[in-house]
Amino acid sequence: MKKLVILGAGTAGTIVANRFKRVMDLDEWQITLVDPDPIHYYQPGFLFIPFGMYTRKDVIKPKRDYISAPLTLIQSAVEEVDPVQRLVRLANKQSLSYDYLIIATGTDIHPEETPGMAEHEWGKSIHSFYTLDTSLKLNQMLHNWEGGRLVVNVVENPIKCPVAPLEFIMLADWHFHKHGKRDRVEIIYATPLPGAFTKPVASRLLGELLERKNIQVEADFMIERVEPDAKKIVSYDEREIEYDLLVTVPLNKGAEFVARSGLGNELNYVPVDQYTLRSKAYDNIFVLGDASDAPASKAGATAHFAIDLFTENFLRYVEGHELKPYFDGHANCFIETGFGKGLMIDFNYEQEPLPGRYPLPGIGPLTLLEESEFNHWGKLMFRWMYWHLLLKGMEVPLPSEMSMSGKRLV
Repeated sequence: MKKLVILGAGTAGTIVANRFKRVMDLDEWQITLVDPDPIHYYQPGFLFIPFGMYTRKDVIKPKRDYISAPLTLIQSAVEEVDPVQRLVRLANKQSLSYDYLIIATGTDIHPEETPGMAEHEWGKSIHSFYTLDTSLKLNQMLHNWEGGRLVVNVVENPIKCPVAPLEFIMLADWHFHKHGKRDRVEIIYATPLPGAFTKPVASRLLGELLERKNIQVEADFMIERVEPDAKKIVSYDEREIEYDLLVTVPLNKGAEFVARSGLGNELNYVPVDQYTLRSKAYDNIFVLGDASDAPASKAGATAHFAIDLFTENFLRYVEGHELKPYFDGHANCFIETGFGKGLMIDFNYEQEPLPGRYPLPGIGPLTLLEESEFNHWGKLMFRWMYWHLLLKGMEVPLPSEMSMSGKRLV
């Protein structure tokens, strides 16, 4: 019997396990998932918790609701992978042998990596919304906050869900308007990027949208330290931005066992072939979701599109065929813009986000780089799709490879 071990039972790990459960002969395969946390988190929902749009119960479910026999779930942290011996050593002292290994352990925030960030003001005047606990604390803070200077900063890219900081800023603008406080709040977005976003067209259009909302963008801001007592952030070029409330996206890094196993780069992301997602060092190790160094967006939609194409490719590979360079880096993301509206972006490795309609040319119903109420409701409806379709490994009728149909060159 062939042994497939999947490290991580988050979005990518759960989707691919359930996809394999549907298409593999499980009399011939033993599939084991390893994850230390019994709870599955709907991470896109963390964005809404600070503003009271979602609560804790909206974003958590037991992992065992989605992982059932003949799949095996072991609740333990990973201590180390020995790729030569094909062994995974767990923190519970158990060792698992494998024929094929999938690393899907994602990425996490590390505020302690920035001097001054994770000290005595963490959870007081310095917050984040990238975990359930930090988003809940930020909800309490915003409920009582009377105004001042709100600074949202990104420490360094890549980050999980690259559009989330922009969404937070625009939802904050809406939140303060609703509560009659907007005239008492100054909002600044400090980003290491040269503009509001990574690509020229989207950066220009999103920058114009932020400007209309009276949100200042401080570009090329590479944070060196936080001075929590003085309430300011300082860049490597010694620019300073004072704040009353700092909402930060700390440094993102992959899992620590990746470093201990000698499998990762300086941020603990596993180097892979970006088109096949196979490890560059070991032919029987694959990396799905946010855990790889592929230059694709670290977002749930990216993992979904990749897995749609990965499953068949993997099954061909284990039968002795060459891997096809199937994955084009396709990603799309809803971007909440506040006031019950949103927009969408659709892009891949080669093609930047462009205006247009998605998924049907001329019809949509989703608009690309253009606000609409339908986009906002699309993002809210996605939570149902996530719990009831995606995690269960079901097919979603959206193209996995990016198409230029419906897009306008500008």
